[in-house]
Amino acid sequence: MKKVFALLAVFVALSSSAMAAEKDLEIQGKKLISRMPPFTLNLPAELCWVHSSVAEYPKESSRTRTYFLIGEKGKQVEQMMIVQVADRTNPLAEPMSVPPLKPDTDKRMYFKDHVKKGGVDVDYLAQWIMWNPAAPSLEPIVKKGMGIPSQVALQGQVLCSYGGEHAVLLRYSREVTSFGIKVSAKGDDWNRDSISGNQKKVFEVFLKDFKGVVNSLTFKAP
Repeated sequence: MKKVFALLAVFVALSSSAMAAEKDLEIQGKKLISRMPPFTLNLPAELCWVHSSVAEYPKESSRTRTYFLIGEKGKQVEQMMIVQVADRTNPLAEPMSVPPLKPDTDKRMYFKDHVKKGGVDVDYLAQWIMWNPAAPSLEPIVKKGMGIPSQVALQGQVLCSYGGEHAVLLRYSREVTSFGIKVSAKGDDWNRDSISGNQKKVFEVFLKDFKGVVNSLTFKAP
């Protein structure tokens, strides 16, 4: 099977046709509704949709739609969710093969799990990351006039595989100072085996919100 979910590695393509992406996804308050593939989930907060794009991959008979949702305060991003949906565009092509989720670093990955919901395979993990405002993948947000702090963040990833026809990747992250608790910026203070104090308190709040997203996933027959 061809590995066609290319944006798992390079997760924003500089493509256009935003209208083609927007018709397949809708935000209603704290609910995200996808029409293709059909699923819903509850967002951890009321996030604002700021950008969408479509990248076509003719050689792989696929396309990837990307959606950026953010939570901000004073034009500074505090939360972000990036939703990617890969579609097989040629029904005669080989089914899509989706690479597994991998953390940025094992010692700051707090958990990884797999569930099956509505016949769909769902993998998810939570980890420590660093936001990089200069990253090309975040350029669409910066171009909207939003500031992205170069800061420690906690991130949850969810990967849903639809039998070779579609794949969905969700990346939800929240900057750690936005919780209103003083925390360390040192990576070693966030290691899985030694996390404690305010770092642990912040992580527990994030984990509850992130698991709420995973638990709320509902899949419908097309």
